[in-house]
Amino acid sequence: MEEADILVIGSGIGALSVAGQLCKHKRKVTVITKGLKKACNSSLAQGGISVALSKEDDYHYHYEDTMAAGCNLNDPEAVMKLVSTAPGVIKEFIESGMVFDKDEKGELAFGREAAHRLNRVIHAGGDKTGLRVVEQLIRNLTTDVTVKQNEMALDLRVKDGKCCGVITRDDKGEKHIYHANYTILATGGIGQLYPSTSNDVTITGDGLAMAYRAGAKLKNLEFIQFHPTMLTIDGNAYGLVSEACRGAGGILVNEKGERIMEGVHPMKDLAPRDVVARQVYAHTLKGEKIYLDISAVKDFKKKFPTVTSICEEHGVDPDDGKIPVAPGAHFHMGGVEATTEGLTSVEGLYAVGEVACTGVHGANRLASNSLLEGIVFGKLLADYILTHPKKTENFPEEPIKTKLKSLPTKAEIREKMMEFVGIVRHEKKMLDILDWFKQYMPNGEDFTRIDPDSATNEETELYNMVTAGYLIAKAAFSRKESIGAHFIKED
Repeated sequence: MEEADILVIGSGIGALSVAGQLCKHKRKVTVITKGLKKACNSSLAQGGISVALSKEDDYHYHYEDTMAAGCNLNDPEAVMKLVSTAPGVIKEFIESGMVFDKDEKGELAFGREAAHRLNRVIHAGGDKTGLRVVEQLIRNLTTDVTVKQNEMALDLRVKDGKCCGVITRDDKGEKHIYHANYTILATGGIGQLYPSTSNDVTITGDGLAMAYRAGAKLKNLEFIQFHPTMLTIDGNAYGLVSEACRGAGGILVNEKGERIMEGVHPMKDLAPRDVVARQVYAHTLKGEKIYLDISAVKDFKKKFPTVTSICEEHGVDPDDGKIPVAPGAHFHMGGVEATTEGLTSVEGLYAVGEVACTGVHGANRLASNSLLEGIVFGKLLADYILTHPKKTENFPEEPIKTKLKSLPTKAEIREKMMEFVGIVRHEKKMLDILDWFKQYMPNGEDFTRIDPDSATNEETELYNMVTAGYLIAKAAFSRKESIGAHFIKED
């Protein structure tokens, strides 16, 4: 048994924000991540952080844009908490050493992204914002934070609606049992459930599946945002082409050079992501190749070094003016139901970042609100812990006899998810995939807790994937109307 006051599962911006705030107050924090500490979606994020800090802006505008992008399915109080708290939190982050890009006057440079009414997005290193933010958050950690890498969380320790820690296994095959006063899920989303994704290879819905097995309430699982522009060659995705490229003047065109967003939406190429992704997807289904025409973007390579590097690595020269693109799974608006302070329906269990669903994103996330969410709500969760001292009772592990059935491959799961609960959905097909997932329920009735010793880390990851896939399909089937990222096509 290993003791931890505060245990954080995951190592992205949400996790590091919580840990950084707590260690300033000498609180002991243990961070566990199944890969390396920088192996997270946050490190890959090319977009920036949306925050109402310019003279022309106001957090009420940010609120309205967030609500509109989320089809007003957002929780208004959560959105207001995010946008009104953000300016102060980001200023504090800058004071801690974070450097964002400046304009020629030496002031914060604000970029434009989809569904924002004005330039509101700050960047670091051009399109390296996520990585720079992660690196700064790591620098802000003190020796009171212990980071354990290459250790996978297998299941939460829960009894009678209370969580007291987690069971893990490291890369040497050794199992660890942790007792913690606070257990925080910060495991990211579900991108690797789809064949094309901007997500890190470690992002397989683990937190969602563990929370479900622990009895936590889940919310809005059907809403999955597909980014319209992944660098795509011969059907294979190789990385994200930031939306900021369109904000700087990039235009989506077909092989003939025709603008595909013309007449589709008033904001054209900067329409909400679900609108753009469906349009790009519709053209690719017809066998067309879609390109991002960047010929009008000045100093592209200087402004977008990460996109340039990804392109050149795969034989695409940005100087040619066109980048081949197609949509890929990007962000999960749904997740473990949580308050803006991270409280879930399970006592002692908290959630922050993409794994959490505070309702702030509604049916579709506003561009560059995700890094913001991790930083702001990470601080709010830390503030809650600092003001709510807690000792969680430890209880012995009860043996679980249930073992896994045979499981599908990752490729099979991804193919099914894209076909049945992808960008465009059909009611009958969603029923079909539910039946397909049910065959992998270990007891034939549900995705229950299993004996952790009976499955390898790889098998546990596959089990989490089929669990998360089933839950997403079930939520999608239950919502009968098209809204935001959930689009149903009549058969």
